Amino acid sequence: MPNDRKAAKESSRQAAQEERIRMRQAMDTGDDRYLPLRDKGPQKRFVRDFVDARWVLGEFLIIFALIFVLLSFVRDLNVQAFILVGFWVLLGLVAVDAFILGRQLKSRLVAKFGAVERGAIWYGVMRGLQLRRMRLPKPQVKRGQYPS
Repeated sequence: MPNDRKAAKESSRQAAQEERIRMRQAMDTGDDRYLPLRDKGPQKRFVRDFVDARWVLGEFLIIFALIFVLLSFVRDLNVQAFILVGFWVLLGLVAVDAFILGRQLKSRLVAKFGAVERGAIWYGVMRGLQLRRMRLPKPQVKRGQYPS
């Protein structure tokens, strides 16, 4: 009996590892069959392709935040005030860009699919806040190559 249990445990571990490999490959290739549930479906694919084709200000937020943190070590109060105001302006611009992206996504999803799947807009906005190279599933379109 212990040998059967041991073999079952090993085969279960092997199956789980193969599933993880398939899921990782799907994240690289965009294969809908093996993607996690949050990324599956035609609307999510459309959202991913639309966001990846567009320049989104939010994807540069992390880089600018790091720059602002480094610049905040300057001891001059005038420079620090300028940096703080600049960061708040950047945050405002990112919020406006995210709002515009959400509106564009909603209108295009309604035009193409007739209705918007729950969470699709938020999925697109959050994807737009990630660096393009760090997005999973990996972008399948080039910038300017909007989905039809």
